[in-house]
Amino acid sequence: MTENQRATEFAVYCIENVAVRLGCSGHDVFLELQRTDGIRSFLYPSYPALHTQGKDYIVDEVLEYIYRHNPDFRPGKASEEVQL
Repeated sequence: MTENQRATEFAVYCIENVAVRLGCSGHDVFLELQRTDGIRSFLYPSYPALHTQGKDYIVDEVLEYIYRHNPDFRPGKASEEVQL
């Protein structure tokens, strides 16, 4: 598996575990991270350091990123659909 594939797998892991913590769908979390460019500008670059941490720490870091970029984020209330 390439480094990029591992980072992608890590991003999915992050999204799904944040969704579990918030009690929402992974799609809601994905849309918010896409809207704020969080996958490309936060999850991928953070992979080398974050993937060595525990799940709770990782989820806390992702939530901190989300709320820093959108303090009003509420799952299921995406402000706009992101074109894939």
